[in-house]
Amino acid sequence: METTSFLLLRLAVAISMFGHGLVRLPKLTAFSNWMVGSFENSILPKIIVTPFSYILPIAEFVIGLLLLLGLFTKPSLIAGAFVMLALLFGTSMIENWEAIPSQLIHVAFFALLLHFAEYNSWAIDNLIKK
Repeated sequence: METTSFLLLRLAVAISMFGHGLVRLPKLTAFSNWMVGSFENSILPKIIVTPFSYILPIAEFVIGLLLLLGLFTKPSLIAGAFVMLALLFGTSMIENWEAIPSQLIHVAFFALLLHFAEYNSWAIDNLIKK
């Protein structure tokens, strides 16, 4: 039962990350312009926000895909948590307090999945180990 619960949680987080990246990739420049505009009144300089705005959708897509497959699961969970921590920092800098609960929930799920990674039975990782 634990392995099924782990799978369901892993897939839920994976779909969220994958979906965020997937819808942003085709409109990467528009997404970047929106993000840079959102941060124009923050203390974060454009020289930091611009590259992050291009990297974020790619990171979300790749992390989501790896988690969907169960490939490099632990490193993907750690990477996902760090992406969310960066988003939390940025969200705080623009005082978008409404977005923080969702980001905190994502971090909590990444941490929970990492803690219970031993139950990651339904994954390509396990095929590679054999």
